[in-house]
Amino acid sequence: MREEYVKEEKIEEKSELQKEIELIKSIIKTRRELKIANRNFEYAETDLVDYYIYQIKANQAKLDYLIKLAKNKGIQVDMINDLKYTLWEDEEVG
Repeated sequence: MREEYVKEEKIEEKSELQKEIELIKSIIKTRRELKIANRNFEYAETDLVDYYIYQIKANQAKLDYLIKLAKNKGIQVDMINDLKYTLWEDEEVG
């Protein structure tokens, strides 16, 4: 029986700008997920309270890490970047 091999493709590296954009998108997405988890926690029934506490802690730890990365790169996540991301996401969908 003969085995066939799949040719490996070279993974293209992202530019610094692309990496910064991905980092900003991750921060905004994580902030949104944290806000949703907090809102859901407020209305959670007894069985879901622990679940939402876990989600809040996980999202907060992730957000802290991403913000630390952004600060080290000199990126400021502000309302302008938030607006740019929203407009850019709308362009991709539309």
